[in-house]
Amino acid sequence: MSTPVSVTQNTRIGWIGTGVMGLSMCGHLLAAGHPATVYNRTRAKAEPLLARGAEWADTPRAVASISDVVFTIVGYPADVRSVYLEPDGVLAGLSAGKIAVDMTTTSPSLSLEIAAAAEKIGAYALDAPVSGGDVGAKNATLSIMAGGDATAFEAVLPLFRRMGRIITRQGAAGAGQHTKMCNQIVIAGTMIGVCESLLYAVRAGLDPQATLGAISKGAAGCWTIDNLAPRILKGDYAPGFMIDHFIKDMGIALEEGARMGVTLPGLALVRELYESCARHGHGRDGTQALYLALRDLAA
Repeated sequence: MSTPVSVTQNTRIGWIGTGVMGLSMCGHLLAAGHPATVYNRTRAKAEPLLARGAEWADTPRAVASISDVVFTIVGYPADVRSVYLEPDGVLAGLSAGKIAVDMTTTSPSLSLEIAAAAEKIGAYALDAPVSGGDVGAKNATLSIMAGGDATAFEAVLPLFRRMGRIITRQGAAGAGQHTKMCNQIVIAGTMIGVCESLLYAVRAGLDPQATLGAISKGAAGCWTIDNLAPRILKGDYAPGFMIDHFIKDMGIALEEGARMGVTLPGLALVRELYESCARHGHGRDGTQALYLALRDLAA
């Protein structure tokens, strides 16, 4: 196996996926001075990066062929499979020693498949999903949970530090994705608790803002209360993380749980509520729009 590339100021970065999260994350690497080549299915979403000096490539393969480290953050497992494994995909452009880092939340088994395919050509593939939403991406305070080769992880660590605050290697390939599933299971529980709490406060005639002030610093305190509850009170359901993507994540966790013989009834309930949100046209809203489904149930 070849030695992973060394990350320096001149390390060439590839970035695939310039949506709500990827745009800010790639922007931090550009700001640090790394030359970057980008690709997105819709070029217009990459224009802010191109305006800052990034170069455009027409395919994921082209990105990988001229980059030392390639980052991807796309939507669904099918998108990850396409971006990596199709003839014009990342793996077709990688060479020995290069590193691909998938920061999408996807299935652990797909991460294992990609890592094995990269190893065959002497390259490296890490799975490194993130938590922290659009706020964490913009502020470079994401939690990054990685799986894969330890040497490759250490090589990429200086780049991770440009994007996140809590960065951990959880184990071999797929371990980052399993850790992200744990994260999503917790978020599902806290989200329904926060939304039901606000609904209760409104029905009880309380000032919900004052209620948040009273409970947010005690045992009920959590990221969701601090970052998403204020959006709910403003009627702001713009996505930091889309409901459609969260439904996808919960499905992965339930499938993996079933494979391991773990029953997750709370998660299954929350997914049903979110699927109701999506059916009512809120699939591309932020996860805080769960409040709307609960409000409709209570009506």
